[in-house]
Amino acid sequence: MKLFRYLAITALAGATQASPAKRAVDDATILNYALTLEHLEAAFYATGLKNFTQVDFINAGYADPFYINLQRVASDEAEHVTFLSTALKSAGAPATAACAYAFPVTDVDSFIATANILEGVGVSAYLGAAASIANKAYLTAAGSILTVEARHSSYLRAIAGEVPFAQPFDDPLDLNEVYTLASSFIVSCPSSNPSLPVKAFPSLTVSSTGTLNAGSQVVLATSSNAQAPSKVYAAFVTVTGPVFTTVTPSGGGYSVTIPSGVMGQSYIVLTSSNGTVSDENIVAGPSVIEVGAKNGKPSPTITPSIPSSTGVLPSKTSSIPQFTGAASAIGVSSGVMSAIAVAAAIIFA
Repeated sequence: MKLFRYLAITALAGATQASPAKRAVDDATILNYALTLEHLEAAFYATGLKNFTQVDFINAGYADPFYINLQRVASDEAEHVTFLSTALKSAGAPATAACAYAFPVTDVDSFIATANILEGVGVSAYLGAAASIANKAYLTAAGSILTVEARHSSYLRAIAGEVPFAQPFDDPLDLNEVYTLASSFIVSCPSSNPSLPVKAFPSLTVSSTGTLNAGSQVVLATSSNAQAPSKVYAAFVTVTGPVFTTVTPSGGGYSVTIPSGVMGQSYIVLTSSNGTVSDENIVAGPSVIEVGAKNGKPSPTITPSIPSSTGVLPSKTSSIPQFTGAASAIGVSSGVMSAIAVAAAIIFA
């Protein structure tokens, strides 16, 4: 722990001396994005463990030692909060405080499905921004958190009945793509929290039935604030660049065929270009889509769910969340900030 604390503080001190023209944000902002993520994840697991007992998990079919391992995941996230808060305070920078959260969780299955997707988005966010890190010492410290998050993701994928490592390369997401997915979890934040420069694209919903594979068709629907041009394309995010596919208007939405090479937890956006994906041409999305055969027991069907405004996990029903992103940008100047993976996305920015 002392080594990681040293690495983060050393990197912060060095990077803040860099030329502002070379960096969009300073390392204090980077650490606060990361801390925002860890606050949210720590709150998510703490709330879940408070609302669901070991017996609840066993009765839902998740035998020991799953509950003990879940406690370890919760402990990891709490330790990440302490680590990043200490680094910021040691550097003389204000540390982001925890926010009020709303998680679309109604029972044990939906808790696991949510945790599974959150961890996957976080890994993609770290990956998407990794090339932007300036200080190698900080990259090492931040990378040590990333590898733990990836272990969490693989474990939860296996528990959810999905292949733990569905493809040889994970899919990267950029800052605003991650923020779009994550923005629905924050209810409010302290006004004293540092402002974070992000925006959310219009949301994108994926409708489908059964297990999805290359060649399967899905229907996409955008939120009402999406400004769709006359020609729209669908792009699946991959590490080698977006894979584009044509879309066909279908009942007020768009029908899309999943291309080959897309596996596991994947992300789809609608764009006005079939050559690049950028903040300037994204029409809506991303949305999370799971592609590929299940491994072990079938995962619960994913259906849309709207988070409550209470910031707690409500009583059990059977609804599993689908993460489609925010309908519009949230005013981050007041601290209303999506923490899952947004923080991770910036940790290297």
